[in-house]
Amino acid sequence: MFIKDAEGNEKKIGLTRIHMEEDAGKSIHDVDVYDTLVDLNRAGTPLLEIVSEPDLRSATEAYNYLTEVRRLVRYLDICDGNMEEGSLRCDANISVRLKGAPEFGTKVEVKNMNSIRNVQRAIEFEIERQIEAVEKGEKIVQETRSFDALKNVTISSRTKEAANDYRYFPEPDLQPIVVDEVYIDQVKALMPALPRELYKKYTTTLGLSDYDAGILTDSKAIALYFEEVIKSTNNYKQAANWVMGDVKSYLNQNGLEMEEFPIAANKLGSLISFIESGKISHSAASQKLFPALLQTPDADIEELAVSMNLIQESNEDSLRGFILDVFRQHPAEVERFKAGEGQLTGFFMGQIMRVSGGKADPKAVNQLLRQLIQEV
Repeated sequence: MFIKDAEGNEKKIGLTRIHMEEDAGKSIHDVDVYDTLVDLNRAGTPLLEIVSEPDLRSATEAYNYLTEVRRLVRYLDICDGNMEEGSLRCDANISVRLKGAPEFGTKVEVKNMNSIRNVQRAIEFEIERQIEAVEKGEKIVQETRSFDALKNVTISSRTKEAANDYRYFPEPDLQPIVVDEVYIDQVKALMPALPRELYKKYTTTLGLSDYDAGILTDSKAIALYFEEVIKSTNNYKQAANWVMGDVKSYLNQNGLEMEEFPIAANKLGSLISFIESGKISHSAASQKLFPALLQTPDADIEELAVSMNLIQESNEDSLRGFILDVFRQHPAEVERFKAGEGQLTGFFMGQIMRVSGGKADPKAVNQLLRQLIQEV
């Protein structure tokens, strides 16, 4: 698996194994002040454990790794990735060593963390605790510790003097399953695009920024919606802006999931193309047409824009009338503009949009404005 390291560079994290276990329940340490609570509702439920190689070098890398794991299992539809509800869990093994030392230090396992941020905090604390102990000449004991999120400390739970205490052994009642390369290739062919592949596509083929690609691939539902949007428009940046801006804003304000968004992806792509055609301004589309589409998602975009009187005026004679009307209302500003005060362009654009009711095509107005100013 590939992640971003603390400096933002790509780093490969190896996997030791992936094996199945039975869920033994969940210990809860931060609800009752005096007691540890035990939730056995999931006891006996099969779970998949991913054991990574000791390739992580900081709490930040561990945070990024867990984020990628959660994103991956969500894309594969095998887990909702909710750590707070116990659907996804993490046990972190932490050890420190002197710089340049060939051997790893004694590892300490921290369990029962209910968020990715708490995993990061626990690792940060444990690194500092172990370094301080080593510098004092103390011996690090192989043990299991729990994390107190309120106090931001780890607490010893039990010691594990040897690896045998972990009791790893094959299940004797399950026969080995041999999977050949042909079957693996068949499964790969049926798999959906995964977040890393989409991220690379968005940053290279589509030319989007790392930030945009990260936001779009964070959720499978949003990524799939965006994939459908760009089938109807080649303006990938505007498509990204609409999905990350207006669409996500609507979802957040109404407490909805992406699957509940009323406007079809191809309809949003058509709206972006409609703006590019110059028939409607971006502001009118965002502030007026988009809200109307949310109420009537099956409506024809152009017919709806016409009925709402949102079609931009691009006829040169009409625009000329708007511009000359503004010139007559502001003779002093006209003289200053002719004298070279280019910053007045914004003033005139605002006035022209006012007299046109916001329907004047800005591009056409800007060209005609500079032409007519020399004629008055």
